This record gives sequence, structure tokens and C-alpha cells, in this order.
Amino acid sequence: MAMASCRGSYKEYDIRKRNPNPKTSVLLVIDMQNYFSSIAKPIIPAITTTIALCRRASIPVIFTRHSHKSPADHAMLGEWWGGDLILDGTTEAELMSEIGRMPTDKVVEKTTYSAFRGTRLEDYLAERGVEEVIVSGVMTNLCCETTAREAFVRGFRVFFSTDATATATPEMHEATLMNMAYGFAYLVDCDRLDKGLFGN
Repeated sequence: MAMASCRGSYKEYDIRKRNPNPKTSVLLVIDMQNYFSSIAKPIIPAITTTIALCRRASIPVIFTRHSHKSPADHAMLGEWWGGDLILDGTTEAELMSEIGRMPTDKVVEKTTYSAFRGTRLEDYLAERGVEEVIVSGVMTNLCCETTAREAFVRGFRVFFSTDATATATPEMHEATLMNMAYGFAYLVDCDRLDKGLFGN
């Protein structure tokens, strides 16, 4: 997906505006793994810029990694994707080296679309006084959208990146941005984050 198309198109859905509070925010980088490299590579510049902006603002960066250890944790995903799942311990399951994860960055291991389901992520955030999450990564309409929706209903203020998320088709990406802006999240891109966090 071309990053340029993501940047300009979301403006029509952008009905609410707000900037993240660096003191109570975290950045969630969803599933930037080798398995998704064909989808993820075009947004590497936006992802790394988003990460750099958040680090500069002292916003913690949390990565998620989706993988399966055995059929016992496949649940509905095994049926839905015909067994084409990310297996733990494989190269496909590893985070992409280009995203620049630091050893001190937390990695949340998950087995379904939501980063909250069965991971204790909510407890981890609550213990640290986090009130807002910025969502980035892949895939826009699956793990990113599900995580954003769950964050919202669990009481977190959600910011959803338009240029640091990607999925299989522009149509699916656009549909998620429309849904997020209407009911769940404030839309942001690298430029808006930069201006919102630093007034640039």
C-alpha cells in the first residue's frame, strides 16, 4: 500500500481532533513481523518515524508479536485462515529488524487479533497510569482495529495512525479509518504527531 494514499485520504473522516498526552500515553506497534513483510515494508518509514517521535516525547513503545505454539491456541483463527498461521520459533514469527526495537522495549505475545485478549496488557498499562494508546502496525483492519476497539471499550483514549498502519488492500484500510474516526479513535499521522507532541 502506498503511504501517500494513506496520508491524504483520511482527512474526510477526521471529525474529531485531539493530541496525545505524552505523560499518559503508550505507542503500540502491532505485529511488525517477517510474516507480514510484504504489507509492512511500505510503511517502515512511517513506523520508524512514529517510534522516533514517541521516544523523543518519552512515550513508552510496546511491540506485539502474534504466533502460535500448538493447535490448542489456534481457536477460530485456525478455521478462518485454513491453518495458515504464524508458528512460534520460525523466522516468520520474528519482529522485523528494520523497526529498531530496543532491548528494553516490552513485547506482548498474543495468539489472536486483540493485543488485550489473554495478555495482561490492560493490567500492565493500568499499573503504569496509562490512559491513552497510539495504535500502529499491521494489519489495519484485523489486529490494529481489534486492538483499538478493545482499548476504547476498556476505557483507554485511542489514537490510530493512518500512515503507520497497513493492510492487504486500500479499500480495507480506508474502511477501518472510517470506522475508527466515527466511533473509536482520533486519527493521527506522523505530521500530526510531530505537531501535537512538539508544536512543530
